[in-house]
Amino acid sequence: MSIADLAAEVRAGKTKAADLVEKSLQAIKDKAEYNAIIVTLDDAARARAAAVDKDPKGRLAGVPFIAKDNFLVFGAETTAASNILKGFTAPYQSTAIEKLEAEGAICVAKANLDAFAHGSSTENSDFFTTLNPHDKTKVPGGSSGGSAAAVMLDLAPFALGSDTGGSIRLPASFCGAVGLKPTYGLVSRSGVVAMASSTDVIGPLTRTVEDAALVLDVMAGQDPLDSTTIERQEDYTVQPTPLKGKKVGIITEYMADGLQPGVRAQIDKAIQTLKDQGAEITEVSLPTLPLGLAVYYVLCPAEVSSNLSRYDGQRYGFTSGGAKDLDASFKESRSIGFGKEAKRRIMIGTYVLSSGYYDAYYKKAQIVRTKLINEFKAAFKEHDFLLGPTCATTAFAVGANADDPLQMYLTDIMTVAVNLAGIPAISIPAGVSSDDQMPVGLQLMAAQKHDKELLDFAAALETELQK
Repeated sequence: MSIADLAAEVRAGKTKAADLVEKSLQAIKDKAEYNAIIVTLDDAARARAAAVDKDPKGRLAGVPFIAKDNFLVFGAETTAASNILKGFTAPYQSTAIEKLEAEGAICVAKANLDAFAHGSSTENSDFFTTLNPHDKTKVPGGSSGGSAAAVMLDLAPFALGSDTGGSIRLPASFCGAVGLKPTYGLVSRSGVVAMASSTDVIGPLTRTVEDAALVLDVMAGQDPLDSTTIERQEDYTVQPTPLKGKKVGIITEYMADGLQPGVRAQIDKAIQTLKDQGAEITEVSLPTLPLGLAVYYVLCPAEVSSNLSRYDGQRYGFTSGGAKDLDASFKESRSIGFGKEAKRRIMIGTYVLSSGYYDAYYKKAQIVRTKLINEFKAAFKEHDFLLGPTCATTAFAVGANADDPLQMYLTDIMTVAVNLAGIPAISIPAGVSSDDQMPVGLQLMAAQKHDKELLDFAAALETELQK
């Protein structure tokens, strides 16, 4: 049942919000071995369900959902899966949560993630590693791995994630979900723990494009609490568009050597489906694209080092109790509270911003970023949409890249450019790889502020791929 249909049943009195909440909470308990959830909001969720049942209204009336644990939500701690935020309870809720609740949705739990969203596998959580719902020996992707796993485990109809360099789309690909990364600024980031502020985007993980579009439609729009937000289009809900005549560019750099054979086969199958439906398929090259990962891992750590400077162990979260003076308290609190990946990104970011290296690294990276943005703009003058794999591989084994940060960073090679350019993208299931019977994600991209067109196109292709 779609999210819209589920809410309609609650509004009509055919289904009780309280029953849906209990079903979600029980499913979380029954599937706890997957480590998708950090904490449940039992009391708060039950209270909200009772209120909804008294006055069932809203487009998401009674629909349970799960928020990645970097969203500020009342009813439980917000830790961003980091020890340094243990014990922190939100003084206010994120705008996205407020908008969803205003339409009757009910947050039932907080999902696991790579601490502060630093990672591609959810192995960097300071608490535990989430397991892939299709194979417990594999990772779910990251950093929104808990959210993607939760949706595919049927813990809730939808979950929220954040996407800084692919952290919604990659776990969607690995878990077989739909993961939407909207245009930068379309959804408010107020009340979401910051990673890299110039690329952070909020979006949903769902089972269908239709569901993702509805959740986006609820969350989208300007917010006085986030100066980077932009005006929304009138309506993002899906109205599938004919595929015939659509100009689709296959990104040459994404289809080069290195693709897992099973991944390539499913992407080729999707391309053939588009051709069969009358879409105009051409190849398009973005020459700067191979530099995207290097640019991202200069700019992202630079912003991370700035954003993480606020966690000093003095005002909230973890504080080292044995320090002799203030300087020692700073050092000990951060040394103990931050995990390895957070420390690695702080050091890289501080280095590239330091005197003598700013021009050599950070400034050059921004110049290349602008060149990449211009190449995307040029491509969208000739094409309605761009297409490629979400990842070169299917989900890898737990621990396979744990001791190799560079190899882990390479997992993001097909997703980071979208964030650098600020354009919308969506990962939809393209099938199952013959290599290991794991899900393959197909990534679709559109020009800035063309989220509506992207969703309509993705929904139509989704339908054809399921035939």
